[in-house]
Amino acid sequence: MTLHERLLVISPHLDDAVLSCGLLLAGRPAALVCTVFAGAPSNNMTTDWDQASGFPDAFTAMSARKTEDVHALALLGAHPIHLPFRDAQYHQSPPLDSLAAALAQTVTKVDPVTVVIPLGLFHSDHKLVADACLAMLRGIPAPSVYAYEDVPYRRIPGVVQSRLGELARRGYAATPEENLGAQADARHRQMKQAAIGAYESQLRAFGPDGRAGLVAPERYWQLRDKERTAGMGEWRSNAI
Repeated sequence: MTLHERLLVISPHLDDAVLSCGLLLAGRPAALVCTVFAGAPSNNMTTDWDQASGFPDAFTAMSARKTEDVHALALLGAHPIHLPFRDAQYHQSPPLDSLAAALAQTVTKVDPVTVVIPLGLFHSDHKLVADACLAMLRGIPAPSVYAYEDVPYRRIPGVVQSRLGELARRGYAATPEENLGAQADARHRQMKQAAIGAYESQLRAFGPDGRAGLVAPERYWQLRDKERTAGMGEWRSNAI
C-alpha cells in the first residue's frame, strides 16, 4: 500500500480506529475514518458509561466525544466521517441491513483502494459493524479488505481465534498481514499516543487498568471472500 492510495478505516465507536489502527493512520496522511455509532439517542438519557466518562447525559456525551474524535484524527492527519447510528448503550441498535446500506454509500463515495474493518471481537457493536461491513462488501465492487484486531477486546483469551473460526465457517479466508504500512517508528508511536490522549473522556472511563491494555502492537488480517473468489469477483489483494 503506497502513501497516495486512499485508505478508509471503519470504526464502530469514536475511538476504536485510533486505538486499533493509530500507527497505520499516522503513516497515511489524509486517510478517512468512518465512525458508525456517532449519533445521540432520539431522547436524552443517562448511561453508566457516559457517567463514568464524566458526562451528565447522552446529548452532552456525544457532542463532546465527536469533538474529541475530530481532534484525535487531526493529530494523525486523518479526516472523520460520522454516521448517525446509535450504539448499544442507547438501546437503539440499527438493523444490519441499514448499516450495510449506509456503509455501501460511504465506500462508493470515498472509492478507497483499501478498506480496513473491525474483526468484530466480543462487543456487540463491534460484531454488528464487522458483519455489516462484510455484507456490504459482498454487494459492491470491492477494494482490498483487511480486518484489524479490536483493541482492547483482543486481549481476551481465545477471542481472536474464535472469531477467525466463525469467519472461516462463513466462507472468509483470513491471512495474517504483518505491516499493512503501519510503521512502528518513534515518531508514529508518539503521534498515536497523542491521538489516544485526545479521547480524554474515554480514558477516564477506562480507568488505570483499562488504559494499560490500550497500548499494544497493531495486528491485521487480510480477508478474502471465498464466494467472490469462486465466481463473483475477487476482493483485490495487491494494495500493499
